[in-house]
Amino acid sequence: MHPTALLDLATELLRAVLKLDAPADSIVSAFFKRHRSLGPRERHALAETAYTVLRRRPLLQHLAQSGTGALERRLAILAWSGDANLLKGALGSNEAQWRQQVKAIDPAGFSDKFRHNLPDWLASALRSQLGDEAFWPLVAALDEPAPLDLRVNVLKAKREDILSTLNQAGLRAAPTPFSPWGIRVPGKPALQKFDAFVRGDIEVQDEGSQLLALLVDAKRGEMVVDFCAGAGGKTLALGAAMRSTGRLYAFDVNGHRLDALKPRMARSGLSNVHPAQIAHERDERIKRLAGKIDRVLVDAPCSGLGTLRRNPDLKWRQSPQAVAELTAKQTAILDSAQRLVKPGGRLVYATCSLLRDENEAIAEAFGAAHPDFIPLPADEALAAAHVDRAGELVDNGYLRLWPSRHATDGFFAAVWQRK
Repeated sequence: MHPTALLDLATELLRAVLKLDAPADSIVSAFFKRHRSLGPRERHALAETAYTVLRRRPLLQHLAQSGTGALERRLAILAWSGDANLLKGALGSNEAQWRQQVKAIDPAGFSDKFRHNLPDWLASALRSQLGDEAFWPLVAALDEPAPLDLRVNVLKAKREDILSTLNQAGLRAAPTPFSPWGIRVPGKPALQKFDAFVRGDIEVQDEGSQLLALLVDAKRGEMVVDFCAGAGGKTLALGAAMRSTGRLYAFDVNGHRLDALKPRMARSGLSNVHPAQIAHERDERIKRLAGKIDRVLVDAPCSGLGTLRRNPDLKWRQSPQAVAELTAKQTAILDSAQRLVKPGGRLVYATCSLLRDENEAIAEAFGAAHPDFIPLPADEALAAAHVDRAGELVDNGYLRLWPSRHATDGFFAAVWQRK
């Protein structure tokens, strides 16, 4: 494609993404469906340019003020993430000179707002939680794209065999540092072309998400519930850990998300998973299973701010008001799910949020209201599930994962055992 046409498409894509009226990944996906003639490199350039703008929107909008022409075009020029020579072919002499001048500005002189590129309310909350010493490394980590993590389906394959296969294909795959199921692959290879993926031997799943499933430590023959299953990534991990025995319920209020689980379930070889759409957290199905379940995972709906490496638009689409609404929902869901747990059973509450309000505050309030649930130190639970260096993953007894410390998405989990 001619460079000028590609820059025009980048401008068009940014115009759609910056409306912030839908998830950026869905907007990008729909855009590529309308422009099927684009090749892999062109798609990569457009998508990464859009995500760079979302990551650094305040800074780039500030810098773009000195240019001329449509704002989205100026942003695309400054954030361009494709071939630099291709971009040169799309720029006039004045634009090229302006870009060079902007790129020469020393970032050390920027204000904090233009260094962290977070909304004020979120920056304030995270700095208060972490202090500056940990806040700025987190900012740096969130500014980078996430690696590609895979989970080996232990029902069908062994990690060392999959590693060998992927490395023979030139992918430079390596074991994840914590999860015994995980493999990390640089770049974004087309996994659909690999037999291991087609056979269901591997699934895409962040290492942090794998650690949540390991924290549940589901066993053969047990009754297990994934209370907010979504598209079922953790459900599949739990089912494989159970060796496709027992009974694993995948509950969610969103039927479309559960539908997305079905082809993945068929590929996985699991026969113990039972997806079921529920109307709300107090659905009759929940009442019928009260006191019968060995292990319950509540991966609660949350702000998703732990996934900003993958979904940088979330920081602009969330708000303190939305978080307050989510904490009320999280409290209600956890209170309902606890009824399922039988005496001696395990309950895990988890989010992919960075915020204390959605994490420790919810867990502490639940513990105070339910003295029949005894807290389990997350490092002990992880060590029992054969997770190496489990002590590095825990803060005050809770699982606390940070992109800056663990190279995972941001996750939290609390574990209890019922008396």
